[in-house]
Amino acid sequence: MPIVILVMLMVLIIAAVPVGAVLGILSLSLDELFMRGRRSMMLGDFVWEQSIEYILVAIPMFILLGEIMLRAGIAQRMYNAVVQWLSWMPGGLMQANIGTSAIFAASSGSSVATAATVGTVAYPEIEKRRYHEPLFLGSLAAGGTLGILIPPSINLIIYGLLTDSSVPELYLAGIFPGLILAGLFMSVIAIACIRKKDWGGVKVETSWAERIRVLPDLLPPVLLFVAVVGSIYAGVATPTEAASIGVVFALMIAGWNKALSIKMLKEAFEGTMRSTAMIMLIILAAVFLNFVLGFMGITQAILEAIEQMGWTPMGTMIVIVCFYLILGMFMETLSMMLTTIPVVFPIVIHMGFDPIWFGIMITVLMEAALITPPIGINLYVVHGIRARGGNFNDVSIGAIPFLIAMLVLIALLLAVPDVAVWLPNQFY
Repeated sequence: MPIVILVMLMVLIIAAVPVGAVLGILSLSLDELFMRGRRSMMLGDFVWEQSIEYILVAIPMFILLGEIMLRAGIAQRMYNAVVQWLSWMPGGLMQANIGTSAIFAASSGSSVATAATVGTVAYPEIEKRRYHEPLFLGSLAAGGTLGILIPPSINLIIYGLLTDSSVPELYLAGIFPGLILAGLFMSVIAIACIRKKDWGGVKVETSWAERIRVLPDLLPPVLLFVAVVGSIYAGVATPTEAASIGVVFALMIAGWNKALSIKMLKEAFEGTMRSTAMIMLIILAAVFLNFVLGFMGITQAILEAIEQMGWTPMGTMIVIVCFYLILGMFMETLSMMLTTIPVVFPIVIHMGFDPIWFGIMITVLMEAALITPPIGINLYVVHGIRARGGNFNDVSIGAIPFLIAMLVLIALLLAVPDVAVWLPNQFY
């Protein structure tokens, strides 16, 4: 059965069938082959029960929050302010790319939205200030990955839904690893630009008076983070309600900046609907696939096979990490997460690992997949914003040093699990 599943999955992916359709076709085919289509008769009721999950409402809300921030010009002002504060470091605006991505991630929840927003604002500076283009593009793609690790995060919500884990605990667990990863990215840029001084571009001239003048432009994302994450830990809102509070705050900030208009709202709603429809189709198809696999006994068969092999818990986890790093080269992150977690998660828990820790580990592995060619979504997002075109290899090569930084964080999480679980353990 596992061989049949793997072959069917690879054939459909190679045939360029959309991910939602791949999962749906696979579910129905397996049900027909091994269970005579009995589970498919429950499809309507099953999809309805899953689609009315309260936590899922947070997904379109966080997407809408990012859309409003982009279209209201909040991101442009934020980037200009971060430039004034971080451009003195080796790498100049590339450091600002990481800093802005980290701040935007704290209010967006989406890696693609973070990469697209910061990339659109920062890209014109490459030619203007003569930066090393591959490294600059790599910093945009890597910085964007912070969107799914630093809370609030859509991926952590989905992980919580799939594994019945606490989303507030996952959000707390993502804070330290997210900040450490941002620091590793900035260190990569600094080391590269110290070794190759011409990669750092023309220095941005600034002053303390200018830095203080732009401080108000950093307030909107800080207020959004406090409104969203703060309301969760103050006990006044669930993650879904907090996402709604964030949207209200974003609309207020857009109104304050005189950027609130019917046209802007229409574009934000359209972008939100497109993204939500795509994500929800994939989620519902994946959850039904998990339902079918559960009845087929795949997970139990894998557990028994691992026990027969005699692997240690750490050995098993290293194999899982390698599996995800390889799979991330060929599969989109959300679909990879949805198709594999229901099989892998019971194995991880059986081996005695913390489910909150594993949520952060899997998220970092998803981040690595976002910048791993040939399917790394963030690489395509950043390549797509290049006005004058160029070779896709530039983005892929530029992202490699940042991928190495992610491997360092993965090793740190394996060696010191408290990096992720210390904060939620203290809080709860």
